[in-house]
Formats: sequence, structure tokens, C-alpha cells
Amino acid sequence: MESSFSDADKKKAIFDTMSPRRQKHILNKLGYDKWDPFEKPKDPIDIRRDKSRRTSQMLVREFLQSRPLDGYSNSYGRGALDMAIGIVNDDDRYLAMYDFALWHNNLLKKEGLK
Repeated sequence: MESSFSDADKKKAIFDTMSPRRQKHILNKLGYDKWDPFEKPKDPIDIRRDKSRRTSQMLVREFLQSRPLDGYSNSYGRGALDMAIGIVNDDDRYLAMYDFALWHNNLLKKEGLK
């Protein structure tokens, strides 16, 4: 069964039932003509995951749990979080830091310094 009310009538009815404060907000921000009460809601932010399907928070938690408790500071934990976010987001800056750390570790092993 279809409604006999037009979208303009429905829009006015929605607007009229709002509090005066909310009406004022719509009028100041968009204007009544541009306001669309029927606009579809935006999709929630997708939760980014790495190739192992872990979020950055999951990666950091697992990493820090694998370290000795007295072996890291807040700064160390923040660095781990920054790296995890960068890697999960495929940020070139963090991927380069990761590649450099691997390269440097291999260099030290090759030279017998590690």
C-alpha cells in the first residue's frame, strides 16, 4: 500500500516534530532545501586487517605479550602500535622501516655481530 503523502509532506512532518534546537541546527548548517531526512546512513568504518586477518590492536597485543614485561616502555609500545597501523594500512613509510629493520638484522648476522 502506497502512502498518499509526497516526500515534501513527509519532510515537513519530520522537520515539524523535531526540537526547535535541532531545527535551528539544520537551518544554519544546510538550509531546509538542502536537508535530506531520507539520506541513507553512511557505512561504518571498515575494520582494517592485515594478511593474517588481525587488526593492528591484535598484532600489538600479541607482540607485546611475547616480550619480557620489563623490556619495554610506553614509547616502545607506541612504536609497536605505529608500526602495526602502518603495516595494516600498507603505508610505504612503515613498510620501508620494516624492510630496513629486516635488512639491518640480516646484515648484522652476516657480519657475525648478532
